[in-house]
Amino acid sequence: MPKKETNEAPSLKIKKAELETVCGISSVFPVNTRPEFAFAGKSNVGKSSLINALMQRKSLARVSQTPGKTQTVNFYNINDEFYMVDLPGYGFTKVSETVKAKWGRMVERYLKSSHMLRAVFLLVDMRHKPTADDVLMYSWILENGFHPIVIATKRDKLKKNEIPKAVKLIRETLSMEEDDRLIQFSAETKQGREEIYELMRELMAGLTA
Repeated sequence: MPKKETNEAPSLKIKKAELETVCGISSVFPVNTRPEFAFAGKSNVGKSSLINALMQRKSLARVSQTPGKTQTVNFYNINDEFYMVDLPGYGFTKVSETVKAKWGRMVERYLKSSHMLRAVFLLVDMRHKPTADDVLMYSWILENGFHPIVIATKRDKLKKNEIPKAVKLIRETLSMEEDDRLIQFSAETKQGREEIYELMRELMAGLTA
């Protein structure tokens, strides 16, 4: 069982966090020389809240109750050391199929063109069974050459005795292997943040190992 975390001082000090590049459907993606970590997830899964928690900022990534707010690929420069890349939310029913297809092509173009992308984090709502869109995205990330790291959000919304069943359902629905990484996260308590930081450090250390 993961160690319970609270709002104690985080181990990674974020001295700089700024939105550096915003790319739309027809934009040319930046050729960065620092590691990139991408975040994908269904609309309203808590992606902006997660990114803000990791950046130790309250509202740099815009949090909204309106699904589909993120319609661009946003690059956040962290400490001039690495980038957090916010990908457009999927599964938003009020967006036309044409626009969805364009978003999909944009994300695929990013996944295939970035030479510094080290990991793709896929967020799913821990309170519910992963949707068909979640399953599709998981498979799609695999097909594009990355092994998604699943972040189960809204951990604080579940009772302690509900956690094992929720984790089991996510793993089974996404057809995850036994050693595939799943991180439980709460934007309220910041549980899971240190585990994500540690994983990022490992992946960045691998660049110079």
